[in-house]
Amino acid sequence: MTTPTGIDANARHAEKMKKHKAAKDRILAAKVADKGLLIVHTGAGKGKSSAAFGMVFRHIAHEMPVAVVQFTKAPDWVTGEAILLRRFPELCTLEIMGEGFTWDTQDRERDIASARKAWERAKELIRDARHKMVLLDELNIVLRYDYLPLAEVIDFLKAEKPADKHVVITGRNAKPELIEIADLVTEMTLIKHPFRAGVKAQKGVEF
Repeated sequence: MTTPTGIDANARHAEKMKKHKAAKDRILAAKVADKGLLIVHTGAGKGKSSAAFGMVFRHIAHEMPVAVVQFTKAPDWVTGEAILLRRFPELCTLEIMGEGFTWDTQDRERDIASARKAWERAKELIRDARHKMVLLDELNIVLRYDYLPLAEVIDFLKAEKPADKHVVITGRNAKPELIEIADLVTEMTLIKHPFRAGVKAQKGVEF
C-alpha cells in the first residue's frame, strides 16, 4: 500500500471540500426567512449571561438598538457589562432592577415586588419597536422561585412578542414550558469550576 503524495492528498481534500460546500450551499439556499427568536440560555455551567451579552454587543456593533433587564443584579453592583453598556446610551437601554440574590435579601415579598417591577418594564421594552433585541437576564431564576406566574410570562411571549424581535432569557433551571416555546435553547454543562477549588469570583471573568 502506497502513501499518497502531498499533492494527491491535497487534491482529495479539495474534492471532498468542494462536495461539502455544494451540500452546504443547497441547505443555505433554502433558508430564506428572517424571524425574531426566543432564545434560552440555561444549565449549571458558567457562560449563560456571558453568551447573551455577546449578542448584545454584536447588536450594538451593527448599530441596532437593544435593551437589557437584569432581574437579580442590583444597581450598586459594579459589573463589566454595565460599565461598557453605559458607554452606548443611544443604542442600549439598561435596566438593573434586582436587589441581589434571594439569599441576600432574605425577604420573599421584597423579591416578588422587585421581580414584578422588572417584568412590567421588560414588557414595555419588548413591545417597543425601537429595540431589535431584549435580554431578560436571570429571568429563569425569578420563575424558578415563583416570583412571577409562569403562565403569565409564557402567554405574553406567545401573544405579544413582535415577530421580528429577539428575546433572550438566561438563568439556571429554565422551565420546560419556556423551553417548549423557545426557538433556540442552549444548556451550559458544568464540568469543572474554580469556585469548588476555593477560587472566588473574579473581575473580568464573572463580573
